[in-house]
Amino acid sequence: MDARAHADQWLAGWEARDLDAVMACYAEDVDFAAATVVTRWDRPDGRLRGRAELRRHFERGLELAPALRFTEEAFLTSPGGYALLYWRENGNRALDVVELDEHGQAARVRAFYEKAQS
Repeated sequence: MDARAHADQWLAGWEARDLDAVMACYAEDVDFAAATVVTRWDRPDGRLRGRAELRRHFERGLELAPALRFTEEAFLTSPGGYALLYWRENGNRALDVVELDEHGQAARVRAFYEKAQS
């Protein structure tokens, strides 16, 4: 799967509120880091490892933001990955930097927020 197709699948999964479709975008041993991990799970390094932890994190995110929506602003590519800049339904802007593995799944993700995000 190429980077654009991966981003489109991820966005479509969130749009449909289909957590299984979203999780299919991630490698089993994904390394994910975001400030939301610090606030939700009290992990100072902001890191989650593996799909199970990430799924729990996203489930909590959907509970906190039942009207969750992402609107793409920019898509940037690099060898082996991409960055997706998007607006949240709450007016916050986010940037996800995604490294894809050899199977086209997100192996390493770093999420950045313009303003504090719970």
